[in-house]
Amino acid sequence: MAKKTRIPQIFKSAASYFFTKPATNMYPYVKPELNDNFRGRMIFDIRLCVGCGLCGKECPARAIEMVDVEGKKRPQFRLDKCIFCYQCAETCPRHAITNSTIFELATMDKASLVMKPQPILQEVAAP
Repeated sequence: MAKKTRIPQIFKSAASYFFTKPATNMYPYVKPELNDNFRGRMIFDIRLCVGCGLCGKECPARAIEMVDVEGKKRPQFRLDKCIFCYQCAETCPRHAITNSTIFELATMDKASLVMKPQPILQEVAAP
């Protein structure tokens, strides 16, 4: 009587994975599709800000500091401390802080994670 050889179960499982669709995308080459409510890096519009400081007071991570810009207090965001709860955006009475889908924040330079408020540049009228 001839001896039957059995293929071990692990080889059957491994072979089945060659014919299945991958579970992940090829991330930097294929960007993920994010919904509109994704909480990425915040967008700050200095023209809408009145400098009330409510965003800094309500931030649970203490990631917002009010700094002087052209004689007015404006928020400076520390993305290395931010927990992206968007309490600042909910508290802002003028909606100067909005969400975005920008999620690629990895860096070797921690200073690049500080969002400093930029002064408003005056547009020069063409002659």
